[in-house]
This record gives sequence, C-alpha cells and structure tokens, in this order.
Amino acid sequence: MGQQQLLLIVLGVIIVGIAVVVGINVFTASSMNANRDAVISDLTTLAAMAQQHFRKPTAMGGGGNAFTGWVVPASLSQTANMSAAVTPTVTATTVTLVGTGTETGTDGSAKVKVTMVIGKDAITSTTLTN
Repeated sequence: MGQQQLLLIVLGVIIVGIAVVVGINVFTASSMNANRDAVISDLTTLAAMAQQHFRKPTAMGGGGNAFTGWVVPASLSQTANMSAAVTPTVTATTVTLVGTGTETGTDGSAKVKVTMVIGKDAITSTTLTN
C-alpha cells in the first residue's frame, strides 16, 4: 500500500506542476494581448483627435483639411499602457503614430509596438511585435 500512495503523490505533484506551467503561459499570452489592445485603443483616441483637427476649419483652430499643425496632447502622449511617449509623424495628408507597450512581445525581447496611420477617411493599425 505504501508504494501505491507514494506513486499517487508523485503523479499528483507532476499534474499540479504541469497545470502551473500552462497557467503561467496562458497568463503571459493574455497579458501581451491585453497590452497590445490597450495601446491600439489609446492610439485610436489620438487618431480621432487628429481627424477632428483635419476636418475643423482653420478659423476655429483646426487644420482646414490638413493634418499640419496637429500635435499629440501632452496628457495623452504617454499613458499607463505605454512604456514610451507616442512618436507622431505629421504631414498634410497623413499622421503616423507609433506606440510602444509595456509588455514583451512573442519574440521574448522587444516590447509590443503598434504603428497607426491616419488618413482623412481611414485609420490603419499594424502590430510590429506581437
């Protein structure tokens, strides 16, 4: 009876160990995806502001059908979801925003990075590091 109980204890420890490892992997993947989604959400807010600037007449402080003059508000430049400030590239017809997340991507070394290109009628998002 002693050997059977010892075998069951060892088997139980192995199963619990495997469950812990799987749980850690699922948590890490979920954390990375949540951070990527949060960065995309923050950049989408900035994209909406840029498009608002584009459509607003110059007499009202807007761009008058140009993105020229739009800047990222200081309070939204870096949020809790991003490890670095957003870097904008503004031209008359497009704005490109690059946001760097706080979580490490699937490659294990680089942070999650999202590039968003804003045009007058479209917003395109690209994840550089999953």
